[in-house]
Amino acid sequence: MTQAYDEAYRESLENPEEFWGRHAEECFWYEKWDKVLDDSNKPFYRWFSGGVTNTCYNALDMHVEKGAGDRVALIYDSPVTNTIKKYTYAELRDEVALFAGVLAEYGVEKGDRVVLYMPMIAEAAIAMLACARLGAVHSVVFGGFAANELATRINDARPKAIVSASCGIEGKKVIPYKPLLDAAIEISEHKPKNCMILQRPMETADMHPSRDVDWTEAMKKASPKDCVPVLATDPLYILYTSGTTGQPKGVVRDNGGHMVALKWSMKAVYDVDEGDVWWAASDVGWVVGHSYIVYAPLFKGCTTILFEGKPVGTPDAGVFWRVISEHKVKCMFTAPTAYRAIKREDPGAALMKNYDLSNFKILFLAGERSDPDTITWSERNLGVPVIDHWWQTETGWAIAANCMGLHHFPVKYGSPTKAVPGWNVQVLDEMGRPAAPGQIGALVVKLPLPPGTLPTLWGNDQAFVNKYLRDFDGYYTTADAGYIDEDGYIYVMARTDDIINVAGHRLSTGAMEEVLADHPDVAECAVLGVEDPLKGQLPLGFLVLNAGVTRSNDEIVKEVVEMIRERIGPVSAFKTATVVDRLPKTRSGKILRGVMRQIADNKSYRMPATIDDPSILKEIENALNTIGYASSRATATPS
Repeated sequence: MTQAYDEAYRESLENPEEFWGRHAEECFWYEKWDKVLDDSNKPFYRWFSGGVTNTCYNALDMHVEKGAGDRVALIYDSPVTNTIKKYTYAELRDEVALFAGVLAEYGVEKGDRVVLYMPMIAEAAIAMLACARLGAVHSVVFGGFAANELATRINDARPKAIVSASCGIEGKKVIPYKPLLDAAIEISEHKPKNCMILQRPMETADMHPSRDVDWTEAMKKASPKDCVPVLATDPLYILYTSGTTGQPKGVVRDNGGHMVALKWSMKAVYDVDEGDVWWAASDVGWVVGHSYIVYAPLFKGCTTILFEGKPVGTPDAGVFWRVISEHKVKCMFTAPTAYRAIKREDPGAALMKNYDLSNFKILFLAGERSDPDTITWSERNLGVPVIDHWWQTETGWAIAANCMGLHHFPVKYGSPTKAVPGWNVQVLDEMGRPAAPGQIGALVVKLPLPPGTLPTLWGNDQAFVNKYLRDFDGYYTTADAGYIDEDGYIYVMARTDDIINVAGHRLSTGAMEEVLADHPDVAECAVLGVEDPLKGQLPLGFLVLNAGVTRSNDEIVKEVVEMIRERIGPVSAFKTATVVDRLPKTRSGKILRGVMRQIADNKSYRMPATIDDPSILKEIENALNTIGYASSRATATPS
């Protein structure tokens, strides 16, 4: 029976005011809203207009006042510093209130912006919650971003203060943050009044006497601050999307809708209850870190884990199993690329046998296409449901998922299952007409978007309309291509610019990647559409092999070409692939297919600010040279 899901989905579309208004009653409000859904200024919809609340109060104070102050709220687990520290709800509230006092002491008030440039440490979450406590708007920039990228965000957000640390740790490497921060402030037009700096023992930062404030010393003198009431429609944070060029694109999140949607999602989507241990293995610099390391689990009253480490190398490919076992994690959420890395290092999951995973119930994957091979490997070795789901920085939470708290649908590999309640997902062809079941088109969402999504872009309503609402009137454009089958399962096949045209045939590179990933020797792969004078475009494959594979590369390439011919057909024109040691990715795990395509086509490209290791691009260029591509060196423009 699918009754719980079916009823929730139907009501959420037919009567969203009743649906979301009922769930909003589970949150704390100083003043109740005037309207659940305010559509008086279309297409700028607003949720819970007139309502007054505070995000930090709902995340911390409310649980303490209900008697759950002794429950563990946050576990900071850092294999790179050999540290585990636990904060109860009462302890975390007190730390946050004190740091809110520090910010207030230096002039931060409701509506002011605060940029956070922090590593994966507990103080990053404390600083986010402290901003929310004051009604200030935080903007987290991934720690270690280049100075000029940080400067563009400083200029756009115009923060009164910046919160940072002396350094971050990437694997075994210490990354000094303060020189990058100082350089960013030097070149930015806007100058923050103060920078609060947490000195970490592995790297001491030089302090600017008139601007910099020592976190530890300031906390000793601070007085705690109470929560400041804010409107539900006031901004909670700005999150700049990766790879911005020129004018930054700052996704805005409000207080009220965000709180209601994320709290509801913890049970409905993830089947997590109050008191459960939850782990989102991401970074606070990304949307997953905002939504599911910090806010949603605390709204729900869970124990959330903040992990400073990597899936492999800190110290080995068994660290995920150690964290799950040691902290009795019920559910985990991470990117497929993390499990591909583990699978590549430990294909037989031998390290898993060292740990008791009996408390572990569900693995959730998102952020990059979840290929069937990674899902089946995880299912086989973990013995729990492995759930792919689909969402974006802009949406803040899942568009499509197997909603485990409503109904566990059968898994169809390659699909994130069905639209989540609140999301009216449709497929439109190039003329804006509804596509038939199974027909690939643009994946769009009929307006209004549900609560918790972006109401606009920071300081740029017109850019919001141009980027997301202009392609199809009355719809939000996801920029993903895919289809919906006869059972209502959604298939996200590629970004719309990754649907390639081979001699008039529209083909999905994502579908080809699924085939390649099914080869037993392939750990990870990517398929690009590269320019061809005869057919317009041709698919080109990149293969990363499992550790320990000794067969010849040529033999494996021949086999994957034949696999695609058998499963997709000769129309795919897939004839060329190359084996590489690794694929270029952002720090959040997304493969940089667009940059790889530009290198293959001998075009200049912009070095993405979010790239994890720029040296990989040279490896890709060399690999392309061996198969006749990138013959004249493509030039990289610094980000």
